[in-house]
Amino acid sequence: MKLNWAERMRERLHVLAEALGNLLVEAFHYLALFAIGAATAWAALMAFLDMVGKGSASVDDILLLFIYLELGAMVGIYFKTNHMPVRFLIYVAITALTRLLISDVSHHHRPDMGVVYVSGAILLLGLAVLVVRYASSRFPAPQADSARPAQPRPMSPAHGDAVD
Repeated sequence: MKLNWAERMRERLHVLAEALGNLLVEAFHYLALFAIGAATAWAALMAFLDMVGKGSASVDDILLLFIYLELGAMVGIYFKTNHMPVRFLIYVAITALTRLLISDVSHHHRPDMGVVYVSGAILLLGLAVLVVRYASSRFPAPQADSARPAQPRPMSPAHGDAVD
């Protein structure tokens, strides 16, 4: 019983270290999100200015802008929810493969197995989106996030009960 002060001090040190660690991790997340968002916006702006400089935009260029749009949306969703939207990563991959397919067909004009492989990859990614959407609707993630404080539930005016 004489070492209770040491145990209390250990617990305080643990709480302090956990709070400091959480602060550093969240600071890194925000810094990385702003850096990724800024790099995405800069790359999209440079691609757009390149199109303006050329005086025209091809389907490849427009699909590249859609990739930047999806990356920006993914950063925004992660910033707001602190969850990585896997579907957006799949959408980026589908758009990139579609861009590759269109570029390959428009520049080479010859049918080969590469077209079939890329088309099959797009089909598999489309099926992956269906699986992810089904799984997320059938098995939703828990709403409570331990990193952020829980929001108070609104109260029913008549009974004072929490409203779901």
